[in-house]
Amino acid sequence: MTVSTSLAPILQYFFTEHLSSHKQVSPRTIAAYRDSFRLLLQFVQGKTGKSPSSLCVQDLDAPVILAFLDHIEQQRKNTVVSRNARLAAIRSFFRVVALRDPASVGIVTRVQAIPVKRTDKRLVGYLTREEMDAVLAAPNQSEWLGRRDYALLLTMYNSGARLSELTSMRRSQLIVGPTTYLHLHGKGRKERDVPLWAKTVRVLQQWFRELDGTGEIVFPTIRRTPLSADAVNHVLKQAVKRASGACTTLADKRVTPHVLRHTTAMHLMQSGVDMAVIALWLGHESIETTHKYVEADLATKERALERIAPKDQKARRFKPDDKLMAFLSSI
Repeated sequence: MTVSTSLAPILQYFFTEHLSSHKQVSPRTIAAYRDSFRLLLQFVQGKTGKSPSSLCVQDLDAPVILAFLDHIEQQRKNTVVSRNARLAAIRSFFRVVALRDPASVGIVTRVQAIPVKRTDKRLVGYLTREEMDAVLAAPNQSEWLGRRDYALLLTMYNSGARLSELTSMRRSQLIVGPTTYLHLHGKGRKERDVPLWAKTVRVLQQWFRELDGTGEIVFPTIRRTPLSADAVNHVLKQAVKRASGACTTLADKRVTPHVLRHTTAMHLMQSGVDMAVIALWLGHESIETTHKYVEADLATKERALERIAPKDQKARRFKPDDKLMAFLSSI
């Protein structure tokens, strides 16, 4: 006789205890996992007619999960990367199921065996030094917004900060001393210190004087509220558009804040900075993540080839109607 295990108590424990208290993952991770389960429960409800609160763990066996993953790829047009991220959230939950309900080990084993889809590796996009200089020269520094945008772009390039780190940055994170640095709050509650060029320090200190008495936000709007991610993207897009007149190669490039982060890493590597240091600079957990910059830089490959070549050769908005869904919305 098959014993059914209610899904709701384990899922609530997963979010309120396991992720928040035991693992202390970041709010962004919790939000991403929550969205994954919203989609999954809606999908299962559509297939079974059962409300999310009445579902059992047994309703989420491997064939159902595989059908859901196919659905988000084919019907919702999610990328393989997004598909794999949803699967990671589901796998994490089923590890907790194994601990809370050992009788479900069969289902857990089958779900954990669902493979991650391989994706084509795209070369990292980045700007040349000439292109980056043109972007930095684009803001009109005779205006308040232009001075803010210049300070923002210079800080992005110097620090390699993530977009979320920039929009939440506070003035107190600039630590002035013999070596002045930014104290960044990264993914997964991880913190790191990034040294700044003397030029960046001067620009930020001058910008702070303009902001005196207007709060802690480093890069505010005119209304002194934090810039949104969309606003930062717009600032960069406008700077690239203006810079394209002086540097025509920018016209064919799609430049995002993440491309500037890649640019920081690439320029550090091209200057001879060790890959382990770059990994620390960017806040990467593994140096393998940083290794992609070597893959993207042809000059680095050519130098490596020269070292091993024979001496006589030259190198070449949702509204829940179910208690379990309401719980997920409240997270």
